[in-house]
Amino acid sequence: MGPANFRTRDRERLIQFGKERAREGAGPVTLGIDLGYIKSIFSHAAAVHGIQLSMEPIILARIALAHLGLVGKGNERDRRPTPEELDRLIAAVEATPRQLIPLARIIRFAVATAMRQDEITRILWEDFDPIQKILVVRDRKDPRRKAGNHQRIPLLDVSGYDACAIIEEQRAVNGAATGRIFPYNGKSEGTAFRRQCRGLRIHDLHFHDLRHEGASRLFEAGFTIEQVALVTGHRDWKMLRHYTHLKPEQLHAKRAGAAAY
Repeated sequence: MGPANFRTRDRERLIQFGKERAREGAGPVTLGIDLGYIKSIFSHAAAVHGIQLSMEPIILARIALAHLGLVGKGNERDRRPTPEELDRLIAAVEATPRQLIPLARIIRFAVATAMRQDEITRILWEDFDPIQKILVVRDRKDPRRKAGNHQRIPLLDVSGYDACAIIEEQRAVNGAATGRIFPYNGKSEGTAFRRQCRGLRIHDLHFHDLRHEGASRLFEAGFTIEQVALVTGHRDWKMLRHYTHLKPEQLHAKRAGAAAY
């Protein structure tokens, strides 16, 4: 079998890989990153081990997957929950006696810390320092480092919710101070969140939008990009641009506040 046939077979394998990843739920940006990793492995093999591999199958597979709409730039979301939507969500959850997961507390904590859903379900009591008001987030998402990327973040109360107070609420209810602070299944949390949104007819709101909201409130509180990054864990400050969808009304409030001095 000639080199051309090998390249064709490799291209077809990569296209099939892309289709399977899409069926698993990988979006256009995630799949593009996956192909970038494969390309990096090929480059490493050539540079370090002297193994010459053609990049052509990757390039052609990316083009084919882009035509299928499976690779490309993601649509930048600017969806922020309104204060009224958050109040309705929290009130509805608290009024549901069969709701075993303290979703209202988790929603408030997500906005207060700008943490991802899976990060919230992983934090341990030993990671919480109530004196310094610091929390260790373990194995934080980082495309360059998959494990051991622990980060100490400050627990603030500038978003309208006090992160430390929410943890103490959880301690009072659970009574345990070992293991996970929020010992619940992330998928179950997500299902409960979507169910509440449907019931309240709150459209197009994802749990991840709470992280967006938390980061945006930090900017509105006057923190700089580098300070917000200490909370959100972003290594690339350019990525924080996705979380700076400030509300126009906030500029009027800042102007009024400045005029008062």
